[in-house]
Amino acid sequence: MKFDLQYTDKKSKARAGKITTDHGEIETPIFMPVGTVGSVKAVHFHELEEDIKAQIILGNTYHLYLRPGLDVIENAGGLHKFNGWQRPILTDSGGFQVFSLSGTRKLTEEGAVFNSHIDGSKHIFTPEKVMDIERTIGADIMMAFDECTPGTSDYNYAKKSMELTHRWLDRCITRFNETTPKYGYQQSLFPIVQGCVFPDLRRKSAEFIASKNADGNAIGGLAVGEPAEKMYEMIEVVNEILPADKPRYLMGVGTPINILEAIERGVDMFDCVMPTRNGRNGMIFTSEGTINMRNEKWKNDFSPLDPNGTSYVDWRYSKAYVRHLIVSKEILGIQITSIHNLSFYLWLVREARKHIVEGDFSQWKSVMVEKLGRRL
Repeated sequence: MKFDLQYTDKKSKARAGKITTDHGEIETPIFMPVGTVGSVKAVHFHELEEDIKAQIILGNTYHLYLRPGLDVIENAGGLHKFNGWQRPILTDSGGFQVFSLSGTRKLTEEGAVFNSHIDGSKHIFTPEKVMDIERTIGADIMMAFDECTPGTSDYNYAKKSMELTHRWLDRCITRFNETTPKYGYQQSLFPIVQGCVFPDLRRKSAEFIASKNADGNAIGGLAVGEPAEKMYEMIEVVNEILPADKPRYLMGVGTPINILEAIERGVDMFDCVMPTRNGRNGMIFTSEGTINMRNEKWKNDFSPLDPNGTSYVDWRYSKAYVRHLIVSKEILGIQITSIHNLSFYLWLVREARKHIVEGDFSQWKSVMVEKLGRRL
C-alpha cells in the first residue's frame, strides 16, 4: 500500500491524500461504508459504486468468521470474489464486537474467549488467529486485534488494557510477517492507538504504534461514551505523534460534525454505521441539517430530500413520499434513506477534500458545522 500526502490546509491540520492499493485508489479524506457481513445494508454494490461513489468498504472479522464461515470465503477466493466488490476492503479485527459482548466474553493474556451471538457456541480470538482470519477474508487493509476500552474506564483499567493491546500488537505483527496473502494481492496491517481519554496514555500508545512503521495507523476507543470534546482532544494528542506520511484512520466515528472536526485535526479515514442505521429509522442527514422523516411536518412537503442534491435520490423522491414509505414500513423507504445518507457522507468528505485543495477548508468547515447542527 502506498500513501501520497498531496495537500495540507494552511489554517488547520486538514489533509488531502491518495491511498493506492492493489484493488484501486482511495482519495482522502474518505468515509468507508460499513459492510459488516459482506454487504452494506439495503444497498446494491452498483449503487455504492455509481451513485454513492464509495471507494472502499468495511467487512467485519467477527461476523464473517461466524457466518458464512472461513471455509466458504476461502473456497470463493476471498471476500472480494465472494461478494463481488472489486474495490478496496478493510476488515475490522473484531475487537469492538468482543468489547460489546462484555457479558459473554473473557479476556486473558492469550486472547478473548466469547460466545457466538448466533448459537451460543464458544470461540477464542487470539492475535495470531485474527491475523489468520483476516488473511483468509483477504481485505486490502487488516486491523490489528485490540481491546476497545469503554470511554468511562478508570485510569488503571485503561492503562492495563492499552498495555495488553500493545502486547497483542506485537504478536499480530509477528504473525502477519510469518504469513503471506492468499489471493495474489498485497495486504496491509494497521495497528490501533488506545488509551481511553487519558492524554499520557494516548501519547504512550501513539508512540508505540508509530514505532512499528506500519502502512497506516488507526485511532480506536473513541466515540464509546466519552464527551465529544474529549474525543477531539485525544485526536489532537495522537496526531501530534502519528507519522504525517501515513494515513490516519479514526475508527467508528461518527456524526457529520464529528467527521469535519476530525478532518480539521488531521484524520484521513472514517467509518460508522450511523448513515445506514439512522436511515433505517427514518433520520436523514442533509447539507442544511438533520431531518426526522417520521415527523408530520413532511407529510405534504414535495420538495427534494436535500435542496443541494447531495445524492441522486434527492431529486427523484420527495420528502412526502419518503415519509410515506418510512411510516408504512416499506423496504424501499429504507433503501432510499440508506442510499441518501451514504451519498451525503461521501459528498461531505469530497467537499472537504475540495476545500482543502482550494485552500479555504477552515472557512467552509465553520459554515457547514453550523448548518449540520440544525434539526429541520
